[in-house]
Amino acid sequence: MDAEVDADVIVVGGGPAGLATALQAVRVGLVALVLEPRRAPIDKACGEGLMPGAVAALADLGVAVGGRPFTGIRYVDAHRSVEARFRGGPGRGVRRTALHAALAAAVERAGVEVVPRAMSGLTQDDTGVQVELEDPGGGTLPGVMEATESMESTVRARFVVAADGLHSPTRRLVGVEVPRRGTRRFGLRRHLRIAPWSDLVEVHWSPVGEAYVTPVGDREVGVALLGSAGGSWQDRLADFPALADRLAGAEPASDVRGAGPLRQRVRSRRVGRVLLVGDAGGYVDALTGEGIAVGLAQAQAAVTAIAAERPQTYPRAAVRVSLRSSVLTSGLLAATRSEPGRRAVLGTARRVPWLFERAVNAVAQD
Repeated sequence: MDAEVDADVIVVGGGPAGLATALQAVRVGLVALVLEPRRAPIDKACGEGLMPGAVAALADLGVAVGGRPFTGIRYVDAHRSVEARFRGGPGRGVRRTALHAALAAAVERAGVEVVPRAMSGLTQDDTGVQVELEDPGGGTLPGVMEATESMESTVRARFVVAADGLHSPTRRLVGVEVPRRGTRRFGLRRHLRIAPWSDLVEVHWSPVGEAYVTPVGDREVGVALLGSAGGSWQDRLADFPALADRLAGAEPASDVRGAGPLRQRVRSRRVGRVLLVGDAGGYVDALTGEGIAVGLAQAQAAVTAIAAERPQTYPRAAVRVSLRSSVLTSGLLAATRSEPGRRAVLGTARRVPWLFERAVNAVAQD
């Protein structure tokens, strides 16, 4: 590593995509530094269903996750249902906090330094990127005040990977964020203490959105409600009468968390020596549940480009590893905006089950 830099790569954001980036960097002999002011594990609204491809990618990084296995996907509306089973092994329903804790433990074992500071700015030149650190002030984590007070106000690396989420400050800072247009969709998530009634992730459809039910434990499910409508958790759940009846009386196991607007667009996933991965690099929707898998795949693609000193190859690689998920998600969103469209999607899936199964498995293995 160049003596004038603190790391080969600074990762801005210590969520799953950021921690996976750091682990990938260590695997190829790079020195990584993670900036994350919040203590792990960090909770956020998430469908919490890891597809088989994501489970395999985590295992390859030495990250074992618990949770509960699921064997496929079931789509349900008021009149019909259709399901597809995975051919390449199960996925896993895992609480977001459990996934984050497992990744944080792997990063600690790998010897990666996680600095409890946020980025406040950056400048770059032909040889590297200078990252300014926010003053920790009163928000410094317990036990790290002395360390952060003694740190320099800037750190430098040959590259920066921005993995700072759906509302990425880095994306805005480097000027690649595209103004949002069209319908704004949001998500709400809560856990409920009830035994899973299926070994599938269920996606319930209604005229105003979708509800995901993911088994995350022997007596716990995660429920995520997606759509453009506002209102409380109970108001939104009432849009799915059959599901609301099944969950009636179940004790909440977590608070309600929200996310959105979900759609985020970027002009590019790379600006010079700054690469954007996961949600920071743009997001279509949570409809197909592929956010974690895409983030893991893009983390690997970013590190491959950095290790080869060819950051210009990353944007195309990022598109390639997320293409099937993006196309399927965009197509489903367009097709299911109306009741006739939703009926057509589920009707086609029932009439041509092999096609539905092929689509599910293509995305599941990414």
